[in-house]
Amino acid sequence: MSDDLRATAFEHLPDYLKSLPDPARLEAAALPTQTLGEIGRTPLERLCDTLDAMFEACAKFPEPSHSTFFARTMRLALAEAAADPALLAPMQREGSAETYRRHLLIADPQGRYAIAALVWQPGQASPVHAHHTWCGYAVVEGKLSETVFEWDDAHQCASALRAQTRKRGAVSFVRGGRAAIHRLGNSSDAPAVSLHIYGVEGARIGTHVNDIVRMADAAEMV
Repeated sequence: MSDDLRATAFEHLPDYLKSLPDPARLEAAALPTQTLGEIGRTPLERLCDTLDAMFEACAKFPEPSHSTFFARTMRLALAEAAADPALLAPMQREGSAETYRRHLLIADPQGRYAIAALVWQPGQASPVHAHHTWCGYAVVEGKLSETVFEWDDAHQCASALRAQTRKRGAVSFVRGGRAAIHRLGNSSDAPAVSLHIYGVEGARIGTHVNDIVRMADAAEMV
């Protein structure tokens, strides 16, 4: 997507996002809430508008993802984008028989984020992992199973805490680090699609997002 299609001003945040209270965005509160240029923009373009505005609003933070406003707005932006039936083209919903498939949708020119669609065939799952960076996801189609783990620093392994079903519209956001370890998978009998936003440049999406960790053996959990 070319730069001239992307609007970076805070004014392009939707009204319901602008209402969130956070000191980082007070200076922009008086800006217009909408422009004619937004008419006809694609769901991905609108999502990029929101992300760019979030970074601008949190510019004074050493790490934007540590802002409560950033986390809340990310969840809302993901939910809005995932609910739009025009979000993905048919080819971006195509899976793979071998493993879950990742389609890179947008790579921010400034390297602040990358947006991807993940397609999960029945029985496919991610490894157990933490994250090197902040990330958020929303379930676009079908349902996923998510198992949450706790990191045991003494034994250098992760123990399962709970499992939950993540249905269409479910949203999550976590910061980088081993305080948030999980495994996503598709245990249903139908394909599933999820939308992900990672705090890395597009070229590093396959190497600098997942922090693969070892699961605790059954004997270690006794």
